[in-house]
Amino acid sequence: MIPVPSGVKVWLATGHTDMRKGFAGLSLQVQEVLRHYPHGGHLFVFRGRRGDLIKVIWHDGQGACLFSKRLERGRFLWPSPADGVVTITPAQLGYLLEGIDWRHPQQAWRPGASG
Repeated sequence: MIPVPSGVKVWLATGHTDMRKGFAGLSLQVQEVLRHYPHGGHLFVFRGRRGDLIKVIWHDGQGACLFSKRLERGRFLWPSPADGVVTITPAQLGYLLEGIDWRHPQQAWRPGASG
């Protein structure tokens, strides 16, 4: 898991992205499409057309990091381009990286509930 410091936002690039892009190409997309500064310490997440690959770029203060994850089965749940700019919490990013529906995670147990 990416060690996300407190106060860091996670931005999703809605729609799909050309996954051949590296840090320079994705950083340019952050600037031009998301209108953010890619070296500001926030995480920017991109998903490919097939939906089974995501890339995360992050500048940790010392340098640029590029993380990627490909699911062996299934797809990453992703907002549509009509949703506009989407920000999620680091906890939701954890769900996303596990292939769980980050919009509606289900709690398996609730305090005080019988069963």
